[in-house]
Amino acid sequence: MNNPCFNIAAVERDTGLSKDVLRMWERRYGFPVPERDANGERLYPADQVERLRLVKRLMDQGHRPGKLLALPADELAGLAPRRPRAGDAGAPPSLNGELGDLLALIKQHDAVGYQQAMQQRLVRQGLLGFVQDTVAPLTQQVGEAWEEGRFEVFEEHLYTELTKRLLRQAIATLPAGRQGPRVLLTSLPDEQHVLGLLMVETLFALEGAECIPLGTQMPLLDIGSAAGAYRADVVALSFSSAFPVRQIAGLLQQLRMVLPEDIELWAGGGGVRRLTPPAGVQLLDSLEDALDALRLWRERHG
Repeated sequence: MNNPCFNIAAVERDTGLSKDVLRMWERRYGFPVPERDANGERLYPADQVERLRLVKRLMDQGHRPGKLLALPADELAGLAPRRPRAGDAGAPPSLNGELGDLLALIKQHDAVGYQQAMQQRLVRQGLLGFVQDTVAPLTQQVGEAWEEGRFEVFEEHLYTELTKRLLRQAIATLPAGRQGPRVLLTSLPDEQHVLGLLMVETLFALEGAECIPLGTQMPLLDIGSAAGAYRADVVALSFSSAFPVRQIAGLLQQLRMVLPEDIELWAGGGGVRRLTPPAGVQLLDSLEDALDALRLWRERHG
C-alpha cells in the first residue's frame, strides 16, 4: 500500500502545529522531511504526520521539541504508547460489569446497541444518577483507553458523539431554568472536548439554574463580551486532561482580568485537578464540587 501524503495545511489542521513551526523544525532539526509535488509544494507522508502528532502530544505534557525530534521512533513512542500491548490487540477497556459492557459496544462499533443500553440506564437511574454514575466514569475510562492505545480515535469520537446526542436530548426535556445563577458554559480555544460542559449543564439545569451554553473554543475577549451581553453571574469553563496543563493558570488569569469582578469564574475538568487555584478562580475537581459551588452561590446571594 502506498504511503499517502498530505499538504502542509492538512498537517497543520491534523497536528495542531502551525506551518511556521513545521518549516522551522525542518530547517533546525531536519524533521519533518517533506516530499515535493509538481509545483514544489511540501507533501508530508502519513508516517511523518503520525510522528508529528505524537510529538505535539508530548509537548503538551511538558517535553521539549528539540529533544523529542532527536529521539529514535521507538523511544519516542515509548514516552506515550498509543498501541495495544502484546496480546491486548482489540481488547476492550478494563471495566467490569455493565460499564464494561457499554464500552465493549463502542469497541464493537455497535452504535444502535450502545444507544439502547444508555437509554435503558437513563430510565433506570434517572438523569442525575445517569450523569454521575454512568457518563462521568465512562468518559474518564474512554480517555484513559485512548491514551493507552486501547481505543482508536474514531472510537473515541463515536462515544463522544453518541453521548453528546443523548445528553442534549435529555437537557431539552427539562424546563427552562428560572433560578440563579445565570451560568455561561464554554471552553477556551484548543479545548474541543464538550462532554464535561454537557454534564455540568445537565446537573445545573436539574437544579433550576439558567444555563447559557456557548459550545467550545471561545476566544477570551468573546467570553467577556458574552458574559456582559447575557448578564451572566458565573462563567464556567471545562478543561480536559488533554489540554496543556502549563497553559491553564495563565489563561484563567487573563480571563479573570477580562471579566467584571462581580462575575464568578469557575473551572473544572481533568485538566485542573492538580492546579493551584489562581486568584479569583474557583476550581471544581468533580461534578459534586460543581453542585456544591451552585449551592454556595445561592447561599451568598439569598
